[in-house]
Amino acid sequence: MKVFQWDNEKNEWLRKNRGVCFEEVVILMDREDLLEIVDHPNQGKYPGQKIATVRIGDYAYLIPYMQEREEIFLKTIIPSRKATNKYVRKKK
Repeated sequence: MKVFQWDNEKNEWLRKNRGVCFEEVVILMDREDLLEIVDHPNQGKYPGQKIATVRIGDYAYLIPYMQEREEIFLKTIIPSRKATNKYVRKKK
């Protein structure tokens, strides 16, 4: 079973300023309801870090995280217009 960790102060800041929280992300990641998972593009600065893309409401968010064995540490939640256009507002 995966154990999710995060900074509680960061979670409160995200809830207040972006209207999203890590608890929402955990639910999506736990049921593997992810749009995409990629290695962080800057592995030199962020070695081993991955980025999950999730949909919350009508918007896509990027979730940088580190995984060691069964522990996943969520770093932040970043709204992404580019991912929203790619996954949520698909062109017809």
